[in-house]
Amino acid sequence: MSAVALSTAILAVLAAITGLLSGKHANEAMMSQIEASDQWSYYQAKSIKASVLEAKMSLSGVTNEQDRAKATKYQEEQADIQKEARTKEAEAKEHFHRHEVFARGVTMFQIAIAVAAISALTKRRLYWGVSLLIGAAGCVFLVLGLIVR
Repeated sequence: MSAVALSTAILAVLAAITGLLSGKHANEAMMSQIEASDQWSYYQAKSIKASVLEAKMSLSGVTNEQDRAKATKYQEEQADIQKEARTKEAEAKEHFHRHEVFARGVTMFQIAIAVAAISALTKRRLYWGVSLLIGAAGCVFLVLGLIVR
């Protein structure tokens, strides 16, 4: 009985750690996606400025060097902004994937704890063994979440 209690306590600690990591990566995914959206908004603002400048140059029929330099600058800035937005989107996807892996681990640990409780109530070692196997699956997800990039 004390082995079941000890293993349940260890599973609970692992579940708590995995839950914290899952939440951390969910938050990081959300923040990266917000930053990507901000970059896309900035990209659109630069695109509007470039379009207004282009309309000015074509309507006036006269293009001076300053306007051409501005147009080139806007295009260069848009390329940099687009690159940053795509990087942030990739970061968001990576964090969300890691969140999912950790969430699966938390689920396995919770199921293992429940099965261990059944083992303690029924005094059957078979359920404790099943609990340890499910807990091992939770450990696999925990390790995968830590090493997957």
